[in-house]
Amino acid sequence: MKAAVFTSFGGPEVMRVMEVPDPHAGPGQVRVRVKAAGVQHYDCAIRGGWTPSYGVTVNFPQIPGNEFAGVIDEVGAGVTGFSIGSEVLGFAILNCYAEYVVVGADQIVVKPKTMTWEEAGGLTGNGQGASIALTAIGVKPGDTVFINGAAGSLGSIAVQLAKALGAKKVIGTASETNHDFIRSLGAIPITYEKGLADRLRKIAPEGIDCAFDTAGGEGLHAAVELVADKKRICTFFAYDLIEELGLRVVRGERSAARLAELVDLHTQGKLHLHIRQIFPLDRAGDAHRAIESRHGRGKIVLKID
Repeated sequence: MKAAVFTSFGGPEVMRVMEVPDPHAGPGQVRVRVKAAGVQHYDCAIRGGWTPSYGVTVNFPQIPGNEFAGVIDEVGAGVTGFSIGSEVLGFAILNCYAEYVVVGADQIVVKPKTMTWEEAGGLTGNGQGASIALTAIGVKPGDTVFINGAAGSLGSIAVQLAKALGAKKVIGTASETNHDFIRSLGAIPITYEKGLADRLRKIAPEGIDCAFDTAGGEGLHAAVELVADKKRICTFFAYDLIEELGLRVVRGERSAARLAELVDLHTQGKLHLHIRQIFPLDRAGDAHRAIESRHGRGKIVLKID
């Protein structure tokens, strides 16, 4: 099969397409013919040589990618609920930038007909990440929620999930060119410039109950200043400042159950994944350059089939 791989650690230039052996489904597994795979900062970090604390073994040539959507074409022994031809979306740790990926049957859910392949391929990583974060900070009905970096793929999903959880008011930082987009998600946009904490006070004189940071900088410091309970602040960006700012590390497990909840919200029309750009498999390096630029809104996806 064709796959986008890296054979050494480095920048986006180390990504290339090559032929690698086809994987096959074992007991409890399915093989999926991949239609689309999402691109995440996590993928870029692994390519650059970062090793997560929970341990990821890189074997060159390594296929990155941790989210996908496609059609099942092999079903291993003991798998129930799925069959050859089932359209699914799911998650893995690596190996999704390829024509085929093998995963456990507990890592996939059925793709609804109302969801495009690109949306399905890019939903699970940022969708589950946002869900984990908002669960950790305890977003509840009536809350005023601050999302720092609200136009990106992670932040824009967080805005929508906060609304779905009943937040009374959601405020999101974004560049001015993305303010209409933020409003379309049901949030109040605000720029990143200095004096952010004071401007937030004017928008939310009742106070800010909780905050999710995806961009660091002034926004994170404003969250620390304005949110009374630091347990209700989560950053998925400034990990190096967590201890200094008195925050806690937030971790959570991706699961098919959590993914199914996101799919259900999409089906109800309460969750939409904005696709920023679609790249073919042989331009995976360019997709990494685009996401590492941290410009633009929404999700970057590889179209594989």
